[in-house]
Amino acid sequence: MVFDHARGQLTSFLEKVLSAVGEAAGSVLGRVVEAVRTIFEGDPETRKQVAFSVAMIALSAKIAKADGIVSRAEVDAFRQIFEFPESEAAHVARLYNLAKQDVAGIEAYATQMATLCRTCAGGPCQILDDVLDGLFHIAKADGLIHENEMAYLARIAEIFGFDKDYFERVKARHLHVGGTDPYDVLGVSPSDDFPEIRRRYRSLVSEHHPDRLIARGVPVEFHAVAHERMAALNAAYEAIEKERRAA
Repeated sequence: MVFDHARGQLTSFLEKVLSAVGEAAGSVLGRVVEAVRTIFEGDPETRKQVAFSVAMIALSAKIAKADGIVSRAEVDAFRQIFEFPESEAAHVARLYNLAKQDVAGIEAYATQMATLCRTCAGGPCQILDDVLDGLFHIAKADGLIHENEMAYLARIAEIFGFDKDYFERVKARHLHVGGTDPYDVLGVSPSDDFPEIRRRYRSLVSEHHPDRLIARGVPVEFHAVAHERMAALNAAYEAIEKERRAA
């Protein structure tokens, strides 16, 4: 989950965090955040990777519960993002269930996870963009995004520091009700000239290239979502290009 060549290390990473958290029920959020900060204080790169994994596991649990039902499709979507050996399943499942049952609400989790990711990256970091994309992937896994889930996603985006226009672009990549508007996906306007649209497209492709995700410490297993994001960007650009050529 953390790095492809470090699969064996993830178990020990989560074991350390969960050992520090303990078995007590109730509010575990503070204990999880403090454990990640303390255990990996001298290793900011590992802390960044663990922070991403913890954020995705915890917020995935909260989002899956937002509509009142944790569906099998949502759990499967989570496992698609985090392919992990069965030897690690118990640790991942324990953290997932702790977050799902925690008395702390989703806003508290989003706030603390944003702080944790920013702290480990030295400032606002693009990892939060990857987390938001992953949460959309899970929320839509059962065929629709419930209004409660959408409200939570919007609030998480706000807490992460993304403006409304940015949130709408992310939503456009994932929701195809009535057909996708390719201009919304790329964050451009039909009034923009094509060279400007092409520059925007190339910038987005560069920003979201899988190599960039690796550099940000995003686990290889998360690239299923990254490829879905790239496919949406490519399809939007091709649709606009085809439309402009026809015109």
